[in-house]
Amino acid sequence: MRADRLVAILLLLQARGHVTAAEVAAELEVSERTARRDLEALGTAGLPIYSLQGRNGGWRLAGGGRTDLSGLTAGEARALFLLAGPSPASATPQVKAALRKLLRALPEPLRAGAQAASASMVVDPGGWDERVRTRAAPRFLDAVQRAVVDGEQVTLGYVARNRERTTRVVHPLGLAAKGSIWYLVADTDAGLRTFRVDRVTSVKPSGRPVVRPEGFELAQAWQLIADEIEQRRTPLRARAWAQPDAVPVCRWIFGNRVRSGPAGVDGRVEIELRGHHVDALAGEIAGLGSAVEVVDPPELRQRLARVGAELTATYSRHR
Repeated sequence: MRADRLVAILLLLQARGHVTAAEVAAELEVSERTARRDLEALGTAGLPIYSLQGRNGGWRLAGGGRTDLSGLTAGEARALFLLAGPSPASATPQVKAALRKLLRALPEPLRAGAQAASASMVVDPGGWDERVRTRAAPRFLDAVQRAVVDGEQVTLGYVARNRERTTRVVHPLGLAAKGSIWYLVADTDAGLRTFRVDRVTSVKPSGRPVVRPEGFELAQAWQLIADEIEQRRTPLRARAWAQPDAVPVCRWIFGNRVRSGPAGVDGRVEIELRGHHVDALAGEIAGLGSAVEVVDPPELRQRLARVGAELTATYSRHR
């Protein structure tokens, strides 16, 4: 569970002062890639962690050596409990105990905000295409976090994907971290909306409390939003059979756009691939050769047949 690992990493840093991704991976029994992603997430969220490059590189707690985590600032405490939540209901006894200890160690003025933060965020570690890149924390992330935790309406300045600039009053309901991209889930006059935090241009508190829609649950709302975005981004779905040794290659190429199913009687594995359109998906699949056979849709099979014929014609001329 992500929350267990994040808290465990912080406790490791507190005990040792300095860790490498390899050490974290060995300690928590995860891959180095997962360990590195978690360490970067903690730093990106505003926790007092920084990375060192070079031969003796790794991650340290700011301040040098063994920093007392009870000395977290208000923003750092919010960031920690935002990253660890909304896990209390589903967390293991160990992570619940660790969070309780950390909460008790915080100064009284920070506790209420930390508790509110634990129910104000969902973590979706895989990027949209699983190629997660390290990004600097968005400029207004702390202001947005504060609005969510404090339950205060804000006037939000925003630049949409089409570069249109808008200013509107929103009711901040929660934050979602998709890979390294942060999203604000908010209610507006036009209904529930999602805003990329790195496109926010201003956040002005209004002094008015947030009005939460009846029955709103952040995790459920984000799942619906993520499913809708995935559908828009990759509307084409293909069913195929893959040789067993091609499945890891498919995962590397397609990231979270591939799902594997059971093996058939011939040993091949049934997979589902998602893509933007026929030509794009055919181009990705073509490099796998006969290791992957598309079953449907028919138009994708036909496009792959044309690609194969074109390649054969091109390279046959140079024998």
